[in-house]
Amino acid sequence: MLASGFLSHMKVMTDIGAVIREKLRERGKSVVWLARQLSCSRTNVYKIFDKHSVDTQELLRISVILNYDFFQHYSEEYKKRNGSDV
Repeated sequence: MLASGFLSHMKVMTDIGAVIREKLRERGKSVVWLARQLSCSRTNVYKIFDKHSVDTQELLRISVILNYDFFQHYSEEYKKRNGSDV
């Protein structure tokens, strides 16, 4: 139970869909471009933007496509919660 409560709180802290949307804008790429890279529809890309968490395989693909380590947001959150600089 503790783990699910922690993960629920962590989702709120790391809104990964919003981070993906922001990085896409920073890269000057469109939703259509990302949809083509992911071989999915624009609707699915917008759904990703609305997600608080993304499957790790999907997040890895998006990280490679946008040349950005989205996992660092989870690592930073982990460090904050553990009081660690590791």
